[in-house]
Amino acid sequence: MAIDLSALRDLAGYIGSCVVDSDTGMVLALDSHGRLDLELAAAGNTEVVRSKRRTIQTLNMKDEIEDILISLKHQYHIIRLMRMNDRIFIYVALDRKIANLALARMVIQRVEESIRL
Repeated sequence: MAIDLSALRDLAGYIGSCVVDSDTGMVLALDSHGRLDLELAAAGNTEVVRSKRRTIQTLNMKDEIEDILISLKHQYHIIRLMRMNDRIFIYVALDRKIANLALARMVIQRVEESIRL
């Protein structure tokens, strides 16, 4: 398993990131500046992913989650499900004042494509 999150550190407003197994909530890789408890956030966001999947299923939508954006007053939280294994997601927290959301989504996608599980 090769998980390198270091490219995300160059994002403006980077707070931290992790790769999470949504079946268990277990963190598979973590990179943080320590401003946010990413293990606790990973567990909570596992519930967000599960809830959204249930909603899609309940609505009988023939669609998949690509990413989930949570906009807080001071932060962006991005959850991106991996295409090669949608059981796994990348979670990134950014300072909203200085983050470039469009650029962040592109960089997260590139990091996703580089991960080998």
